[in-house]
Amino acid sequence: MKKVAILQSNYIPWKGYLDIIAAVDEFIIYDEVQFTKNDWRNRNKIKTKDGIQWITIPVRQKKLSQRISETEISDPKWRNKNWNTILTNYSKAPNFNTFAAQFEDFYRNVDSTFLSEINIKLLKLICGMLNIKTVISNSADFDLTGDPTERLVNLCKQTQAQIYLSGPAAKNYLREDLFSNEGIAVEWMDYNSYPEYRQLYPPFDHYVSIIDLLFNEGNDSIKYMKYAKR
Repeated sequence: MKKVAILQSNYIPWKGYLDIIAAVDEFIIYDEVQFTKNDWRNRNKIKTKDGIQWITIPVRQKKLSQRISETEISDPKWRNKNWNTILTNYSKAPNFNTFAAQFEDFYRNVDSTFLSEINIKLLKLICGMLNIKTVISNSADFDLTGDPTERLVNLCKQTQAQIYLSGPAAKNYLREDLFSNEGIAVEWMDYNSYPEYRQLYPPFDHYVSIIDLLFNEGNDSIKYMKYAKR
C-alpha cells in the first residue's frame, strides 16, 4: 500500500523530518502555502560551544499572503555566511570530513534566488547522504483545490496513496473523516525514543539540524534514525 507524507520545506531540517521522508513511498513538498516569518522554512538550529544558535537564510517578504514558493533571498552573501558558520562550529566534529566537501560544494555553487528551490536541492542532497530513496515531488505539479484538509486528501488521491503519514502537530486540526471517506488511512509519525549520539557540546539536544548528526556520526548516522536504512 502506497504511503505519502506532505510537508512544507524546511532549511536543513532536523532528523525527524528526514525520517518521515524515509518512512514513506512519496514525499510531497507543500510550498504553495503562505510563508510564515520566524519559522523553519528559512532557518534551523545548530549546536555551538556557546549553546544553540540559529542558522538562517535571509528572505524578502513582500506581502502577508506570499507563498513559500514565491519567497526570494534578500542577501546573496547568505551562502558564504552560512557555510562559514557551519565550518566554525563543526570542523572539529569527528566525521566532519565525511560530508564537508558535498556541503561546501552546495554552498559555493547554489545559484537559485528562491528559498523553496534551495531547500529542495539541499534536502535531496541530504537524502542521498542518508541513502533515502523516497520519491520527492512538488505540490505545484498537482491540482490544489479545497480547504487545507481537502487539499491534502486530493494530493493523496492524485498520487494514488492509500495511507497518509502526518506529523503529530496536525492532530489539532486535521479532519480525519475526509480521508476515511476516500478510503485513505491516516497514520501519525512518532518522534519519540530516538537514541542519543555524540555531540560536540553538551547537554544533548535532539531538536537541531540534521547536519549535527551527519557531522558527528558520518556514515553511521542512520543508526540513530528509525526509518532510514543502509
